[in-house]
Amino acid sequence: MQREEREAKRGELRIFFGACAGVGKTYAMLSAAREQKAEGVDVVIGLVETHGRKETTALLEGFEILPRRSLPYRGVELQEFDLDAALARRPALVVVDELAHTNAPGSRHAKRWQDVEELVDAGIDVYTAMNVQHLESLNDIVGKITGVRVLETVPDKVFDGAHEIELVDLPPDELIARLNEGKVYMPEAAESAVRNFFRKGNLIALREMALRRTAERVDAQMRVYREDQGIRAAWPVAERILVCVGPGPYAEQVVRAGSRIAARVGAEWLAVYVETPRLERLAPAERDRILRALRLTEELGGESITLGGGDVAQEILAYARTRNATRVVVGRRSRHGWRAWLPLSAADRILNAATDLEVHVVGEEAGVAAAPARLLLERSREYLRLRDAQRRERWKGYAWGAVTVAACTGLAALMDPYFELANLIMVYLLGVLVVAMRFGRGPSVFAVVLSVAAFDFCFVPPQWTFAVSDTQYLVTFGVMLAVGLVISGLTANVRTRARIAAYRERRSAALYAMSRELAAVEKLEELVRIAVKHVAEIFECQAVVLLPDAQGRIRWPAGQSQSGSLHGADLSVAQWVFDHRERAGLGTDTLPAAQAHYLPLAGAADAIGVLALLPANPRRLFVPEQQRLLETFASQVALAIERARFAALAHRSELDAQSERLRSALLSSISHDLRTPLASIVGSASSLAERGDAMAPHARAELARTIHDEARRMIRLVENVLQMARLQAGKVELNRQWQPLEEIVDGAIRQLGPALAHHKLDVRTPRDLPMVHVDGVLIGQVLANLLHNAAKYAPRGSTISVAAAAAPDEIAVWVSDEGPGLPPGEEERVFDKFHRAAPESAQSGVGLGLTICQAIVELHGGTITAENLPAGGAVFRFTLPLGESPPAVADDGRVRRAA
Repeated sequence: MQREEREAKRGELRIFFGACAGVGKTYAMLSAAREQKAEGVDVVIGLVETHGRKETTALLEGFEILPRRSLPYRGVELQEFDLDAALARRPALVVVDELAHTNAPGSRHAKRWQDVEELVDAGIDVYTAMNVQHLESLNDIVGKITGVRVLETVPDKVFDGAHEIELVDLPPDELIARLNEGKVYMPEAAESAVRNFFRKGNLIALREMALRRTAERVDAQMRVYREDQGIRAAWPVAERILVCVGPGPYAEQVVRAGSRIAARVGAEWLAVYVETPRLERLAPAERDRILRALRLTEELGGESITLGGGDVAQEILAYARTRNATRVVVGRRSRHGWRAWLPLSAADRILNAATDLEVHVVGEEAGVAAAPARLLLERSREYLRLRDAQRRERWKGYAWGAVTVAACTGLAALMDPYFELANLIMVYLLGVLVVAMRFGRGPSVFAVVLSVAAFDFCFVPPQWTFAVSDTQYLVTFGVMLAVGLVISGLTANVRTRARIAAYRERRSAALYAMSRELAAVEKLEELVRIAVKHVAEIFECQAVVLLPDAQGRIRWPAGQSQSGSLHGADLSVAQWVFDHRERAGLGTDTLPAAQAHYLPLAGAADAIGVLALLPANPRRLFVPEQQRLLETFASQVALAIERARFAALAHRSELDAQSERLRSALLSSISHDLRTPLASIVGSASSLAERGDAMAPHARAELARTIHDEARRMIRLVENVLQMARLQAGKVELNRQWQPLEEIVDGAIRQLGPALAHHKLDVRTPRDLPMVHVDGVLIGQVLANLLHNAAKYAPRGSTISVAAAAAPDEIAVWVSDEGPGLPPGEEERVFDKFHRAAPESAQSGVGLGLTICQAIVELHGGTITAENLPAGGAVFRFTLPLGESPPAVADDGRVRRAA
């Protein structure tokens, strides 16, 4: 109901879907729009690309066409779909072609599918078109097939969320014929297209992908419909095979048979194992057989599912109908001799109840028929191994069962004078319930039998004998026994399921805890430490994660100090596991003499490492449930390591790109700013060399000053670059001394005397300013850079102001000018390396002066900011922390520390 309510507020999106260009999507879309218009629907053409096709252009006649929006981009006017005009017009249906199109910069949305989403959210129906190669999930596959990677993609959620998908299909031969006739591209372009993207093999593959993706979409719609309508029966529309996995010796045979059937019909398939309380009590050898069958399913390309329930047949059939399976594959033993009198097996019950499914029965082969004897031998050995460990706990349960019956008898004796015998039976049933909840099935059955005997002996006339005076009491005993056994069985099942649920909850909690910690860190060493810690705790073992070096050789990790770390792993075994992506070592068929158990950490494409474990109790580690949990842990660790490597790779790529940008900016800036002074120096020097004797003295002096000024300009440029390099490398050590700020300001002004000669200076530094503990040379460079920057951009004759003020814990210094100020939004970017607020200005500079100022101020623990003044101009403000108390000057001129 909620989904229908949401859909009622949205418009309907109809996508005309094709394998590639030229199949007729736009033509079909416009034809459908004309049908809607003929029925009186308000239809508007938002944007349609005809590509010069006459048939398509003719279909546009009679439609209202919205004007396109013009956007300037790099000197070119780009025509885009006008989303605002469509929303203001608000038709019932708008046609917008090319769903995967990338909008021009300056548009509201980056992609056209986002425009379409906004239209649909506004309640407007939309017709649009796209090709299969534009689907995000299929983009890389199409690239591998065709050799062409499409950059414009549409998220699958948009495709899946469409109200209707209409497949526009055309056989490859007909499409190639249309290309040759010039109906898709111009003749000169069509010939090249046929040789490259539009090869027949490519078209067949793209057509199959489009058909399959459309079929998947229709299958999803069918499942939603069946769910909405409460239809539980399977609809055999698309083949889906469900294979039943049980504890029998032929489980792998059934899985292989299901795989062959699925391969013959080209269907997806899955193997399902139902974990019932009875199956939970199987011997480890039998549980391991089930685990191998589920692993085999995944190796053969199927999906393995584990369900929980009380009845295997009911759970299998219910899940088969939920997944809309069409065939069920079961294994079934022959029922000869005494087996024919046994209750029906799960396979027989499935055969009887699956009236709407096709059931395939796999019988035992000759090689499997001998398995029961071996199975009984394995089970006997396992029971003998476990008998000593379980005997004490088992007899403890029986003893408590007897004590509970005795307590119930005492309580019933107290109640006997006041209550009927039927009420005393309830006391015994309560005792049976307690025993079943605490000790399980065996002691509870013993308590039932003992309760009937005690009730007969102590309370049924004649008392203190097992004889009965009335045969009706035999019915009472039978009902009491039956009810007690039912209660015992149900309670024992509930207890077993509760234990299973608790185990699964612990398993989920352990996985969640490790996943949460792994997601919170990015460093590979920290990820490995967390993984080893959790694996060692959960599986009670020593563990180590072994990773390969650049040559693919497994190496020891750099540090072995983490808790639970394994120090004795065999690197040769680990290398074999890494190379073959298979388990090896303890508990496997490969190198079983190894002391540790090794399993690969599988990434998306290849193995990324090896997890080695030395368990304290090997038998506990190789229980099937623990093995599945271990595989899940290993996959989580592998995903985390792969994520960390991808993040590091992305970071390195970003650093490389940033370094390349900085290098290009540095070369561009330095080449420009070196070429200008060098040209002046060369020109002045050549004039002096060639015509110096003929020049007047003042002309020679002017040329000499030009050479001197330009040389100093080059020196300043080189010094800025070197200073920035030293600051970035962290090689600058502060020579802090207590100095008056007024002296530092005066020194910077004297240094820039010629540069400030054409400006008025307004210096306001209070006489009571405290001394600052700074590197005077570097802070002087900050002031010099700020003053030089102000003089460079402020007009001649304007005022440059320098001011300072003291606060309780810092001193603030301002340098302001009356120049053009900073462009909006540039207040923070002016401190970036090689960035100039007005790059088009005629002023020279490499764009490092303010960056150096920021680095020096931050090195002193201060901050620097830039902003525009309301009256015009810019102001740069930096602060310096005062820190400890400045020294005081004694009457004799010596400096002493304040108390």
